[in-house]
Amino acid sequence: MSNSSDVAELDPTAWTREPANEPLEINDAALRAVREMIKSGQRTQLVELLKRWDPVDVMQLLTRLRLKQARKLFQWLPANPSIKVIAELRPEFRSILMEESTLEQFRDILAGLDPEDAIEILNEFPDDVADELIARLPDVEDIATRGSYADDTAGRVMARKFVALPETCTAGEAVAQMRAEASRIRKVFTVYVTDADGKLTGTVEVGKLLLAPADAPLSSFMNRDVIAVSTDTDQEEVLRLARKRDMRTVPVVSGEGHLIGRITPKQLTRIASDEANEDMLLMSGVSSEARSDDTVLRIVRGRLPWLLAGLVGASVAATVVGSYEDQLAEAAILAAFIPVTMSMAGNAGLQASAVAVQGIATGALWSGDIFYRLLKELVAALFNGAIAGTILGCLVLVASLIVPLEDPLHLALATSLSLLCVTTLAAMVGATIPIILDKIGIDPAMAIGVFITSSNDVLGVLIFFLMATTFYLG
Repeated sequence: MSNSSDVAELDPTAWTREPANEPLEINDAALRAVREMIKSGQRTQLVELLKRWDPVDVMQLLTRLRLKQARKLFQWLPANPSIKVIAELRPEFRSILMEESTLEQFRDILAGLDPEDAIEILNEFPDDVADELIARLPDVEDIATRGSYADDTAGRVMARKFVALPETCTAGEAVAQMRAEASRIRKVFTVYVTDADGKLTGTVEVGKLLLAPADAPLSSFMNRDVIAVSTDTDQEEVLRLARKRDMRTVPVVSGEGHLIGRITPKQLTRIASDEANEDMLLMSGVSSEARSDDTVLRIVRGRLPWLLAGLVGASVAATVVGSYEDQLAEAAILAAFIPVTMSMAGNAGLQASAVAVQGIATGALWSGDIFYRLLKELVAALFNGAIAGTILGCLVLVASLIVPLEDPLHLALATSLSLLCVTTLAAMVGATIPIILDKIGIDPAMAIGVFITSSNDVLGVLIFFLMATTFYLG
């Protein structure tokens, strides 16, 4: 918190750190004061004021201003504060603020920085903005190297700042080296150990290093069970590995095994957020590239293919229903159960696929565990379907006491069995499809969207009419 509540009450331009998504009334005075200073063009006074604020508080201020005012204030900020502020903004806010003039400003800033510092800053930007900035820095080879790695890979997000020492280095020398590197590397959790050729051979946690005898060589107490990833490892796989092995940082090595970077805790958190957002969009039938500030054209391009895919599925389901026109004409009551069947099929499929996708994403679903998991899904689906079918059958029998129904016993039997079969089959499809997609290299989250819903709708109505024809109309 940059200022306490007591200070905020005395100074109308003070800011109190706000909890996530929870604006504080105590900051309204500061917000009004800043808006007035922007409106009246008091750039110097406002910049001097915000220099005393923490970048996180400046970020919160920006997100509470109107977009036009936020852009103007951001352009007023000098290089150092603005770089820190941009790192704190969520991707959607960052992309909104990034205009042509601002990109030119950042290009000049990055060109004057040490390549390692510039790369670290670039890692804080959304990928599309980082790519744009890299394209404007063609003469900076080290920075441009970042652009040579594919999107969503370890090479793209890794930090080049780390502490790497030879095996012969003593604990005392390692601590001294860490102190010397303190200004360059703000947070060190792990010291990497390399051989004479610079290849990663071990790691030492900082706590263990501080407790070791000063004259003990790193090779005598380092952890030789080294887990590292290559530059082309997908960032989702990096996150899965870090969670599985409880790693705070993940080393990145070249094809020859040389240590070239690390995935920091901050980057792991960002990867987790990015992957969760991407899965959420895919599960909703929206392109993973969708943003809240997209143009109308981008919105149409991102959503229309999924809507059309859903239209195809719905059309197939309608065709199935139409093919049983004679049965519906003979017993119109069957039409009342079509929404029930489709709803149960969709819900059962979505539930099973959501659990499967979560298991794949977190690494909890192992290859040797797949058969057991599918068996559990089958048994659970049978129980759920039997219970739901029994309830529906009972409701049909109760309804027959109130309204006249032809042959209610067979109608209850047909609807109960159809619900049992639909729920079971939909759950198995929902649990299996994400695993198959993952095996062939397709994001399993795509299965939860239109594909599962549409396929289960078709299967649902088909099974319902087969059961109705067999047990009710037969």
